[in-house]
Amino acid sequence: MSISRQTEKGLVTNWVKQAVSFYDRAGREISMAEFTNPHGQFVRDSLYIFVIDLDGKVLAHPLNERYTGKDFLHFRDSDGRFFILKVLENAKRNGNGFTTYKWYNPEAGKEMLKTIYYEEVDGMVFCSGFYSREENCPDFIANSMIWDHEQLF
Repeated sequence: MSISRQTEKGLVTNWVKQAVSFYDRAGREISMAEFTNPHGQFVRDSLYIFVIDLDGKVLAHPLNERYTGKDFLHFRDSDGRFFILKVLENAKRNGNGFTTYKWYNPEAGKEMLKTIYYEEVDGMVFCSGFYSREENCPDFIANSMIWDHEQLF
């Protein structure tokens, strides 16, 4: 049984809000350690939390420890889009939101569309996402039009 895209968006939104609540209770040092733990409470199947600062530095990533501490500000998706830069611009402006980009899905063994929800708190952006089962994801098409239209890069 497949769940709807709207339900998936609700799940990742809730997951990020739980992570922010944990951060509020535990503080930065403990929460970043937990978010980096591949066996921690914020890794469930293909769902996990990653955190970046407003300059694009990865503060926590549980599935690829090499990402932690790296500058991803100008990191590109599979189509060459600077998706982290876009997330940070929107997080600074709106505080939270969704974005869709192309990313390699290790479970499927191929590039797929991935939608993340992000939320800015205390100069950090908490993120979680899901891979789309739709080949022509409406969010991605809309984002592509925005990217192409803005010609920022």
